[in-house]
Amino acid sequence: MKQTPSEAGFKFPAEWEKHRATWIGWCSNKNDFPGKIAPIHWVYGEITRKLIEAGETVAILVQDEKHEAKARNILTKVGADFTKIEFYQIPHNRGWMRDSGPMFVKNDATQEVAVIKFKFNAWAKYDDWKLDNKVAVKFAEEKNRKIFHVEYENKEVVLEGGAIDLNGTGTILTTEECLLDYETQTRNPHLSREDYEKVFAENLGATNTLWLNKGIVGDDTHGHVDDFCRFTDEKTIVLAEEKNPSDANHRILEENRERLQDFELENGEKPGIIRLPMPAPLIFDGQRLPASYANFYIANESVLVPTFNDANDRLALGILSELFPTRKIVGIHAVDLVWGLGTLHCLTQQEPI
Repeated sequence: MKQTPSEAGFKFPAEWEKHRATWIGWCSNKNDFPGKIAPIHWVYGEITRKLIEAGETVAILVQDEKHEAKARNILTKVGADFTKIEFYQIPHNRGWMRDSGPMFVKNDATQEVAVIKFKFNAWAKYDDWKLDNKVAVKFAEEKNRKIFHVEYENKEVVLEGGAIDLNGTGTILTTEECLLDYETQTRNPHLSREDYEKVFAENLGATNTLWLNKGIVGDDTHGHVDDFCRFTDEKTIVLAEEKNPSDANHRILEENRERLQDFELENGEKPGIIRLPMPAPLIFDGQRLPASYANFYIANESVLVPTFNDANDRLALGILSELFPTRKIVGIHAVDLVWGLGTLHCLTQQEPI
């Protein structure tokens, strides 16, 4: 019988633990950013430059040599340091590394980092995902990395990185809407709540699952937790807050607050709960977008935070600066980026050192 990652001594580290690299996928699918693909390339260039300034090596997924050349052209113009950039030419469908890129687990005793492979099926919504589903395997083969294929009762388990958030000591956040809705965007119809909790324990080292209810309005993934609720350290959780009672997100987020207040961490302690404001609703082409400051990314020396030309930008940045006193808080303009229905956390994936 194959060893699970936990049996082999591996777990999924918290995002604030030291990274060897941050992964991004250089955008190439015009359908992800209809009518906005040109400015998006410059946003990617800015993200790459800011990650390098934050002490990161940036691993960039590209389609092929021609695609890499286009990325290099943008990165040259923004002044990126190429000594801190790695390119991986692996054919793929989309560039949302949090969900479709390699995910990593670490053995603290041996310091080995391995790839953990969940199935990716484009959020159980789109047809073009088969190349994405091969990216982690191809990377592991290319770099001769140990890889764990996650199965439950002899079936692959579908899971995206944006569906979960972990504190690295045994507690994981997720939502019922994303994983337990068996009618809309169903990932694993064969898995129950208890089955998922076993999957998390055996493969991520998370023995304590905190089930929130629903995700925010406009979220194309149907309930990803990283758009509204995140750990900032082992004991502290930020939860987005919509103060306008007429906004659809108000009730959703308050229901999640009520749940959080009843939860305990893996050690029996109550988590600290900090509210993070929501920006005003952002609409493009008649569609409500999932704009949220909670989609930040914790880099080695800074925290990259999406901003939206909103009055709450400054407030959100200030709250996060208090929660991450040893890291620089860096705002990244994300009004164009969120048209792709995700921002900084969705685009990135950390590779631990």
